Amino acid sequence: MTPLSLIRVAWLVWLISWFAAAAWSDRTVRRPAVRREVLYRVLTVAGAILLFGFNPGGERAETRLWPVAPVVGWLLAGLVICGFVFTWWARIHLGQLWSSSVTRKEHHHVVDTGPYAIVRHPIYTGLLLAIGATVLAQGTIITLVGSAATWPFSVAAQQPGQT
Repeated sequence: MTPLSLIRVAWLVWLISWFAAAAWSDRTVRRPAVRREVLYRVLTVAGAILLFGFNPGGERAETRLWPVAPVVGWLLAGLVICGFVFTWWARIHLGQLWSSSVTRKEHHHVVDTGPYAIVRHPIYTGLLLAIGATVLAQGTIITLVGSAATWPFSVAAQQPGQT
């Protein structure tokens, strides 16, 4: 197994487990209109496709912008996994308050313990770590464009006053 293949497997396991756990949350009392989230969702899917699914040049050496030594590749794979562990810690800590978008849950309250005592948005933080490490490990223009499609919304969500 190579570092890139481990990164791909980690992303696949995380995605499957993340979506499978979606049923584990309280009833939603209030949610924003779908039109408010369309751009965010479209750019997230486009970014994910570019991050992994669409690479017209394949994995030819000339498409890489920088070389990644094997030890660095394994370190980056470890960072991807650490990012996912952080997201899961946050999601488990939220328990049934978690949702895939900004919503008001039935037993809503502010969570400021666990990973939320470290950073305001640990799920975004973990994803940004995983995305950044993936980009560095792959090192292609397509990957950079894919990550650029997802970063502005994740970073904006971490700013004070955002929910």
